[in-house]
Amino acid sequence: MSIVPAEAVSGSVRTAAETVNGPVDGAPAPLAPRARLLPSLAAVYRAQLSRARVARIPLLFVATFQSVGIMILMRGVVDGGDEARAVVAGSSVLVVAFVALNLLAQYFGQLRASGGLDHYATLPVPPAAVVLGAAGAYASFTVPGAAVTAVAGSVLFQLPLTHLWVLVAVIPLSGAALAGLGAALGLLAPRQELATLLGQLGMSAALLLGVLPADRLPAPIGYARDLLPSTYGVEALARSFDARPDWPVVAFDLAVCAAVGVCSLAVATWAYRRAAVR
Repeated sequence: MSIVPAEAVSGSVRTAAETVNGPVDGAPAPLAPRARLLPSLAAVYRAQLSRARVARIPLLFVATFQSVGIMILMRGVVDGGDEARAVVAGSSVLVVAFVALNLLAQYFGQLRASGGLDHYATLPVPPAAVVLGAAGAYASFTVPGAAVTAVAGSVLFQLPLTHLWVLVAVIPLSGAALAGLGAALGLLAPRQELATLLGQLGMSAALLLGVLPADRLPAPIGYARDLLPSTYGVEALARSFDARPDWPVVAFDLAVCAAVGVCSLAVATWAYRRAAVR
């Protein structure tokens, strides 16, 4: 017959209790590590993409048909040259503005009004992952529409298709800049209706200031055009239709578009933090 010390028995009981119920004697349980940015971003992106796929695809067709219709109307006014390049480039980026700016502003405005931000606030993911994931998902829907519009416009105005690969850079950079702006408008608007109005006004600005040739605009409106995030994507795409594009200038326009995109997404992340704690 063996004798087991009482301390050993009590230690075994304490270890078993900690395994099942966590630390005893009022000691706080250790928290799980916070999710990292990239895995969280990928998870939010996939969730947003699957959620918006059914609802947004019909609207993408509307955006594409709208841009193609504008080019057909402008075909009766513009024959070719720099004006035709501006019309095709502006109409292509307009698809991005319709989805990434207008619809994203409405989405975040609705999310804030319905209390949906409380759900995201409880998730152990960084705020930047929520904003970037939603912005990336909405911007992804613009790729086929913008490409179809650019090809259709090039054929309609007899522009070369050689350098349309520039869309590979124009679409994501313009999409990031416009999606960040749309998210910020939706999160900062005090009411859902105001977020919808701001999204519509932003898309109208992208239409008027992007499709119309810059030399046809009055000087004050030309300054406003320089402040629009999508302008530099439009300029880069329009320059690519030249027989010999000025690639350093195209690269500069894309760099400015990227910088504006980083700033707009940073503002949207700040707006998300501000709205989530209220």
